[in-house]
Amino acid sequence: MTIERDHQEKRNTMTDTYRLANRSVRRIGYGAMQLPGPGVLGPPRDPAQALRVLRRAVELGVDHIDTAQFYGPDVSNTLIREALHPYPDDLAIVSKVGARRDDKGGWVPAQTPAELRADVEQNLRSLRTERLTAVNLRRLDDRNLGPDAQVPLEEQLAEMVSLRDEGKIAGIGLSTVSVHQLAEAVRITEIVCVQNPFSLIDRHDTEVLEWCAEAGIAYVPYFPLGSAFPDRPKVAEHPIVRRIAARLGVTPSQVGLAWLLARGPNVLLIPGTSSIAHLEENLRASEVVLSAEDQAELDRIC
Repeated sequence: MTIERDHQEKRNTMTDTYRLANRSVRRIGYGAMQLPGPGVLGPPRDPAQALRVLRRAVELGVDHIDTAQFYGPDVSNTLIREALHPYPDDLAIVSKVGARRDDKGGWVPAQTPAELRADVEQNLRSLRTERLTAVNLRRLDDRNLGPDAQVPLEEQLAEMVSLRDEGKIAGIGLSTVSVHQLAEAVRITEIVCVQNPFSLIDRHDTEVLEWCAEAGIAYVPYFPLGSAFPDRPKVAEHPIVRRIAARLGVTPSQVGLAWLLARGPNVLLIPGTSSIAHLEENLRASEVVLSAEDQAELDRIC
């Protein structure tokens, strides 16, 4: 066995899975946000292809799917149900509450305890399941909300704890939160995951990631390859990333995902795509080994 193969084997052994609520999941899962139409609104251009992507993900060993009722709205959950129900016993389905879509596709807050409960229960109905592995409470910035729409985190978590105690969710997660909010939350109840934006070219959330690593909380970066929206920076377009990818004989996206995996064993990835080819490419990122020199060069990007 060569040194490189030995290094690869050790890396895969050490970083294959991490705890998420009541189970361990592989460190690269699948995010369903890109299944609906443009702007995360309406049905996909090719519904049959969307179903094939979901089924192929599970065939390849994906056991962690991230979704939300407001993706579509109602689209991603419907596709997941049609493609995969009855679900494999080892499949973790994680959803998100705290927002809804209006008639024009705009994002509106749904932050009250009653709204959180209603949306968890709607996720259960649309997915046709009795229990979700985790539900992320997406906090909205109070500065962007009117006084009537601001809800204390303590009240929100009390409702989430009730849902957990009733067996409707196995674990409580948080999304788009600060270190202060995370620290407040863990004083109230167990938090199993945090989902915040983070990537090779956007590291403003490093403090939260490190806090999660110290506390043993799964950290699930969204936009792991940069913004999914047009005209925003993309990891795969950075010249240093492209140069390292060419040197290793892999794709720039795989380099960006491998860099995230190397940040710590608690990092769980949920790259999304509506393409089987891109799905397979993303999953192969776990095979990419970055040298110390590669890591140092990538670290200097920000």
